Amino acid sequence: MLNPFVHPVAAWQAFFHALVAYGPSGLFVLAILDSAGVPIVGGVDVLLVAVASSTPANAYPAALCALLGSIGGSLILFFLARKGGEVFLAKQISSGLGKRLHSWFQRYGLVTVFVPALSPVPLPMKIPVFCAGALQIRTEYFLLVLLIARVIRYFGLAFLAREYGQQTFTYLSRHGWQVGLAALGVAILTMLALRLFQRREVALGYPQ
Repeated sequence: MLNPFVHPVAAWQAFFHALVAYGPSGLFVLAILDSAGVPIVGGVDVLLVAVASSTPANAYPAALCALLGSIGGSLILFFLARKGGEVFLAKQISSGLGKRLHSWFQRYGLVTVFVPALSPVPLPMKIPVFCAGALQIRTEYFLLVLLIARVIRYFGLAFLAREYGQQTFTYLSRHGWQVGLAALGVAILTMLALRLFQRREVALGYPQ
């Protein structure tokens, strides 16, 4: 039996290939772990491309499973932070990076959740999710931002994987600036729409 402590790379490769064999359900499991705080940098994207490339018919079901798993894992962090409040958050922002991410969240709000949730480049998302929960951001707003970003990201990757197979990440690297501009444009439009919706609710007297 392979000892994961002696052969961590080999153990990860075996785990990854097992998830590929499980197809969409493997995406669901990995997305939950990734979004719940287990460090799996880029693992969901890589697995989604692998599943969609090997079995194109599974591309969109796999994207859906990645979406549901990501939302489920993120909600785990969100509600843990909401229950623990500022005390719980303080433990997560003790590092330099954590402090910067917290500062960005206070300044830009849910943009700091939307951008890493959408970006194909791995960006830290754990602290912004903690911030959203601990600072009592409304669950509906959090879910809306996360849903839009993840739908675009995962279904976009599924589409590219059906078209380009294992060359998907090569395509993304060659067209990085176009992808970045598109992501920025979607982020701006989403945040503007959310701001307008919030103002409308305030005008109508709904609690924020």
